Amino acid sequence: MSLTQRSLPQEELPPNWGPVEQSEDRIAYRHRAPRVTLFAACVPADRSHPSLGLSCYWELRYRYSIGECSTTELLGRVTTCNAALEGLRRCMLHVHETVESPDSPLDICAALGSVSLPAPIPDEPLANS
Repeated sequence: MSLTQRSLPQEELPPNWGPVEQSEDRIAYRHRAPRVTLFAACVPADRSHPSLGLSCYWELRYRYSIGECSTTELLGRVTTCNAALEGLRRCMLHVHETVESPDSPLDICAALGSVSLPAPIPDEPLANS
């Protein structure tokens, strides 16, 4: 993967997943059925501890709908765009490999909760030492 690449090659995507958005600060992939969207967004690092030396980081989230309600959940935060792409790839592969019948967004959401992200950032700012 090149240092400036902002998307995964099509051949690395599992079946039923496809890109829906690629920009400098946002990357998104959607599962065909049910409609579950994984996305990463570059955000200011104001919640991270200054000792981490980050000006921004990438938040990975997923969005799903049940009926007319749409919900967005945080998967985690990572340090770089490459880590965000790898995290999205891991999420898609994990869903593909572990969810037998992806007809329910809840089954996909349960699978996403167990994915380990590369280069994670702690959820809360680090305590002063």
